[in-house]
Amino acid sequence: MDIILLERVEKLGSIGDIVTVKNGYARNFLLPNKKALRANAANKKIFEANRQQIEADNETKRTEAEAASGSIDGKQVVLIRASSASGQLYGSVSVRDIVEALNADGKGTVVEKSMVILEKPIKTLGVFDVRVRLHPEVNVNIQANVARSDDEADLQKDGVDVIAQMFEDDQAELAAAALSPESEDDGEEAVAADADAEAAPEATETAEQDDSETKE
Repeated sequence: MDIILLERVEKLGSIGDIVTVKNGYARNFLLPNKKALRANAANKKIFEANRQQIEADNETKRTEAEAASGSIDGKQVVLIRASSASGQLYGSVSVRDIVEALNADGKGTVVEKSMVILEKPIKTLGVFDVRVRLHPEVNVNIQANVARSDDEADLQKDGVDVIAQMFEDDQAELAAAALSPESEDDGEEAVAADADAEAAPEATETAEQDDSETKE
């Protein structure tokens, strides 16, 4: 389907561009959200007659979005989640979760779900970059800090790889257990048992020799 763009659409074009898109994309997204018009003769005339006003309105909205971006750009939100020992979440972090976290304090610009660009749900612990589109021409970046506790979130904020640290801690515990006094005692007992086992045949042979000599 041929359409006339009423605003900039990523990977398609800018205001006034006539582009061809799949029918479903046009009918289900672009047209109902007033991002485009069907590119027929009547709509082309309507667009040209109102082009100046459409561009002026877009400029106003873009300026407002740029002014509002300061309260969001670079912001980091903390999301506390349970995870396995390998850092895999029991569930995932979605766009809804990020929007709720951004709007939780009730301050700054209100972010809507349609503004958050998340390629796929977050399923592990860590710090993730997320894009927020305040306007078709104004994008900012925020970070989602997904951690098991506020303390771990602080570590991740400082650049610590919590998953790697979890692995190192596990390895350290295993090493400590292997070198513990109890382990050493077990090792000594095992050596003593081996020594007793080796001595047993010799003791048997000596006893048998004594018996033979006595009989003679």
